[in-house]
Amino acid sequence: MGKNQGVRILLGLTFSFLSLLLLYAWYYCYRRRFSSRRSKGGSLEDGGGVRYGGEEELQAEELIKFAGGESLTAHDILDAPGEVVAKSGYGTLYRASIQKSNSVVLLRFVRPDCVGRTEEVLPAVRTLGSVRHPNLVPMRAMYVGPKGEKLFVHPFYAAGTLAQLLRAGVAESHRWDIIYKLSCGIAGGLDHLHNGYEKTIIHGNLKSNNILLDADFQPRLSDFGLHIILNPAETQEMLEASAAQGYKAPELMKMKDASRETDVYSLGVVLLEMLTQKDPINNDFLQSKDLHLPSFLRILVLEHKVSDVFTSELLKESINQNSSNEDGLVMLFHLAVACCSPSPTMRPDIKTVLGRLEDIGR
Repeated sequence: MGKNQGVRILLGLTFSFLSLLLLYAWYYCYRRRFSSRRSKGGSLEDGGGVRYGGEEELQAEELIKFAGGESLTAHDILDAPGEVVAKSGYGTLYRASIQKSNSVVLLRFVRPDCVGRTEEVLPAVRTLGSVRHPNLVPMRAMYVGPKGEKLFVHPFYAAGTLAQLLRAGVAESHRWDIIYKLSCGIAGGLDHLHNGYEKTIIHGNLKSNNILLDADFQPRLSDFGLHIILNPAETQEMLEASAAQGYKAPELMKMKDASRETDVYSLGVVLLEMLTQKDPINNDFLQSKDLHLPSFLRILVLEHKVSDVFTSELLKESINQNSSNEDGLVMLFHLAVACCSPSPTMRPDIKTVLGRLEDIGR
């Protein structure tokens, strides 16, 4: 055996030994990391990272579950085939099919640069995840991706949004009993946010596009509290969009100042939207870029032209159902206008709104 050949054999053996040593070290570290992760909340496939307390930093990929989402895993969510429902500046909504349970969910993807660090927003997410009411869209889980991206899991409602119902012009949108049911449900959901917990939850983005409908026209408010987990730049964009669509209270300049009163203002706009079947801002209807729906309708009140507010179909339907329903329409209109008062101190609180709705229904 030559000298050079012996050196090559020695180098080969040394390289093999070092490779085995590195492989063992990697396996040992992986086992420790995996065991640590299991002890903190389970593996990713098992819905790992489920946390119910503490301030420890989340791992790279985690799934935080809430009531109704106990059986979900990260694999279920990430492998669910879906289609885009809507897009915004901060994320995308998907309609997705969970194959294991043969169910459909709504996935809200939020870009990592639009939301705070997970450990910073986790308390707010847990608060929102605990909210349960028949007129509110529940959060079932939140998936945190390796780059900080987040997926929020909600139920999907096939009947669509209130905005879609109103724009479709279907007969149900002109029925007084449907409008009254929707009004009570929307107000009931907002009341639960304002008064159902030790600390008030401000919706912050109430509009007809964010009101989902069950098959029996039961409304469910979505997007509530979203502004408290987004970055300031994104919340300001949300506020500007609300202003452009006509739902923003006149005194609200920054989303951090959103309040019960600004929520009630948005509620009033939604009520007027249902009664008039008009967009909150519609230049063709208003014939002025300086006016929006509440301002225009307030002028009609001063001119004693309240009957001009309602569509002929709505008036006809209400009279056919019951002659007293026309009075209910007028009472609901005056309540909506009060909610849209330019002065926040003049607006009724949500408990008062509910009380007046009960009076209207008698």
